[in-house]
Amino acid sequence: MNQSYDVAIIGAGISGSALFYALTHYTNLKKVVLLEKYSQPATLSSSGNNNSQTIHAGDIETNYTFEKAKKVSRGAKLLVSYAFHHQLQNKSIFEYQKMAIGVGEKEVEFMTKRHEEFKEIYPELEFFDKETLKQIEPNVIKMPDGSDRPEPIVGSGVRKSFCAMNFCATATHMIEQSVFGEHKALFNHKVTQIIQQGDGAYTIQSQGQSPITASFVLVNAGAHSLLLAQNMGYGLDLGCLPVSGSFYFIPGSKLQGKVYTVQNPKLPFAAIHGDPDVVAQGKTRLGPTALVLPKLERFKSGTFIDFLKSFGFGSATTKIMWDLLSDNEIRNYIFRNFIYEIPSIGKKYFWEEARKIIPSIQLNELSYAYGFGGIRPQVLDKTQKKLVLGEKKIKSNQGITFNMTPSPGATSCLRNALIDMLEITEYLKAEIKMDKIKEELNEEDLGWLID
Repeated sequence: MNQSYDVAIIGAGISGSALFYALTHYTNLKKVVLLEKYSQPATLSSSGNNNSQTIHAGDIETNYTFEKAKKVSRGAKLLVSYAFHHQLQNKSIFEYQKMAIGVGEKEVEFMTKRHEEFKEIYPELEFFDKETLKQIEPNVIKMPDGSDRPEPIVGSGVRKSFCAMNFCATATHMIEQSVFGEHKALFNHKVTQIIQQGDGAYTIQSQGQSPITASFVLVNAGAHSLLLAQNMGYGLDLGCLPVSGSFYFIPGSKLQGKVYTVQNPKLPFAAIHGDPDVVAQGKTRLGPTALVLPKLERFKSGTFIDFLKSFGFGSATTKIMWDLLSDNEIRNYIFRNFIYEIPSIGKKYFWEEARKIIPSIQLNELSYAYGFGGIRPQVLDKTQKKLVLGEKKIKSNQGITFNMTPSPGATSCLRNALIDMLEITEYLKAEIKMDKIKEELNEEDLGWLID
């Protein structure tokens, strides 16, 4: 069997799967291979158990700047267009109400101002006063005794939106659509080494498998992307801080849709939110918590050593962690999230946090969501000595690129795939099928992808 390809993609999460689809449908490349170390796609961050199942459009994510929201919004529309084109409604994309709420005078003032500003990007946004919230999301207002919560509260959101997605199901669909001709998806291929050959091509060695060669390699392997890059001498100025997120369940449909809360700008991780669960039917999911774990994959064994290799112990990373822990708010936040994971007392402390969203929730309704929650690789910049939030791309300009895509990486999967597609087609002198992109994604111009 000929094991030589134009492009090899490492990692079959939603990001790798989206690139696989883009290259096989939107270019004239003849041989693209997708390599995945597990027996099926999207078992880590893209699994429905391991994320909030939200298409992050930027309208209810209060930690997004105006400029970031514009980019995220346009990227989210690509993914929704893909789902609509393939008629995935109620299969992998789902329609719900969604909103961000502000509780208390300070947050009400913030949400009111933000709503007016962000309507420029999202003209469909509605502003919900307390009485409206009582009608459309009653459990956000109702107290345990049946009265209304006393503090001021407002919301900003949309009453109907295809805003929830099973990213695992979507990734699986993308792969199924892309395996044709000489395009292959190969599972149980755990990449151990990538070697650049004298002619510029790359040999990819996988555990227990025959080597594969490719003219271009794109690594979308989550936290392991940095480790593979550093093994080749790239990204040595970076470290990886794996942050785990856990969830709690309450039975029944306590919320009509997604309810997000105001993000503390000093805290680098997601604020608590409530979501009707797409995977665990008949339950409402609350979370996430945030806990630093010394491993690159949650619920998987054998990645502690990988963490030690990729963290980058030294004076720079020590200073970054010291600066984070020196801030009272961040330190207390980290300590509180650690307590959430303690079985005997964690539920009680989380219950106090969850009542910001559902004030009538009873302690006995909460249950820890065992087996739910993933790991997001946050990047430590050892040169600037700071934590870098968001996506990180390591480009060699020699036919290999490494991506790390924490949230909203799943939402931005097609946007990132098109960016990578532009790099790959330019490098390999391949052609792009803009007519097909327009037909499927309703996008006529790719110029906005280039910063």
